[in-house]
Amino acid sequence: KMPSDGFVQPFCDGPANNPNNPAEDVYTHLINKARDYVYITTPYLVIDRKMTEDLCRTARSGVDVKIIVPHIYDKWYVYMVNVANYGPLIANGVHVYEYMPGFIHSKTVVCDDECAVCGTINMDYRSLYLHFENACWFCGCSAVADVRRDFDALFPVCREVTQEYADTRSLAVRGWDCVLRLFSPLM
Repeated sequence: KMPSDGFVQPFCDGPANNPNNPAEDVYTHLINKARDYVYITTPYLVIDRKMTEDLCRTARSGVDVKIIVPHIYDKWYVYMVNVANYGPLIANGVHVYEYMPGFIHSKTVVCDDECAVCGTINMDYRSLYLHFENACWFCGCSAVADVRRDFDALFPVCREVTQEYADTRSLAVRGWDCVLRLFSPLM
């Protein structure tokens, strides 16, 4: 049972914070501190090399890393970048799921039933470095369990993206994926 006397810390981020980046620091900390699991929802899996490495390293260490992205997209080119990022993540043990009923726009992270984040912050360059964003980090309170229950309700309506899917993409498509990842900070 989660205690009700935990901590809730609202925070904001924006271009004025550079070179310090509270949002990226919070996401990175949650991913790297996870011992049992870290679950993430993001509409835009437009992540940089460092975030990819953090997710992959965490999964390779035996942590259950699951990411939910939309199957029904709002921008086709961003969806293509999402898909371009599946292969390296899946190859390293990250479980990627597509939310099938519609477009999922939530940005949440929960880690080890201890702490969570919910807010407006996507995991892409624009959101982390160029936009003004807000979120709440909470720890040791019942809201963490609520977020975990939300994830438990989401997984059954998602389709897991398999390594087989990533392997069946043609060489030309995988080449296009590399180009998309190169230009993804502009999206």
